[in-house]
Amino acid sequence: MIVQDVINHLEELAPLAYAEDFDNVGLLVGDKNQKITGVLVTLDTLEAVVDEAIETNCNLIVSFHPIIFKGLKKLTGKNYVERVVMKAIKHDISIFSMHTALDNALQGVNDMICNQLELTNKRILIPQSETIKKLTTYVPKNEAEALRTALFKAGAGSIGNYSNCSFNVEGNGTYKGNQDSNPTKGIKGETHTEEETKITITYAKHIESQVLKALFKTHSYEEVAYEITTIENKNQNIGIGMIGEFAEPMDETNFLNHLKTKMNTTCIRHSSLLNKKIIKVAVLGGSGSFAIQAAKANGADVFVTADLKYHDFFTAESSIILADIGHYESEQFTKNLLVAYLTKKITNFAIILSKTNTNPVKYL
Repeated sequence: MIVQDVINHLEELAPLAYAEDFDNVGLLVGDKNQKITGVLVTLDTLEAVVDEAIETNCNLIVSFHPIIFKGLKKLTGKNYVERVVMKAIKHDISIFSMHTALDNALQGVNDMICNQLELTNKRILIPQSETIKKLTTYVPKNEAEALRTALFKAGAGSIGNYSNCSFNVEGNGTYKGNQDSNPTKGIKGETHTEEETKITITYAKHIESQVLKALFKTHSYEEVAYEITTIENKNQNIGIGMIGEFAEPMDETNFLNHLKTKMNTTCIRHSSLLNKKIIKVAVLGGSGSFAIQAAKANGADVFVTADLKYHDFFTAESSIILADIGHYESEQFTKNLLVAYLTKKITNFAIILSKTNTNPVKYL
């Protein structure tokens, strides 16, 4: 097995196409064709983690946070980022990061938090826009079924709980090939009329290359007429944050104690309690102040996140409880999620959970 094989498995869980634009995800260090001896999974790639990879004979580190976030102009070892990259290269260790791709995955970071808190009826808090593409193409009528089948097989035409979805209109197409053409139907230099089916089909943007490959491989025309547009519909299965419910209402103080226990934290910064029962809980691992209004709009009683600033707490405005459990604490179980996932997918070598605590924040 090579590095790319592991990447392929990880992209099934969280396609990198859905990472935020500001992020730096993917293979950050190493060769995608390198044979793997072992995989070490961590939240952050620090020097101690690279040392751990060396000790455990793992030459691929799968990290949630990217060690290279901003551009590197020099590699002199003057800071921890440069030292990590230099040590990884020296020991032929590859580093792959998922970060916001996993944040936006349906079964990613925020789903893990919901599971820890024992929430049900989970759904995405802020569905991502511009993730759905629409393909329109024109094919000879007698070839329409074969093309639809090929596009479905490539993953197109799936909408929520439905598959093999398409819209079809029959009509007549015309064309005239020039002297350099080689038409599969009709004669060059003559206007040809063909009974055609117009096929319209949607697909998730991360599979565009395989959808187009199926189109060109199956379509018989020398020049395939097609259009691709990005549609406004939001994908309810891709996006940041999540909201869920408790099976039974919970007292506010009991909820905060439940939160401390389940998220393994000794400190919670929170806004004023509202003397009401807690049923709906919104969560967003990492820095989540931007989602406060979305949590309110979705009727959450509590919003669990991290990195809230002083003035963020004022925005609760007696309508929601804001609970800051710490950045590391909100994402700490992400590496367990990845280990469990990769262990099911890969059975011929070790998937190791890093023992290094990478939390830079200490509490007295």
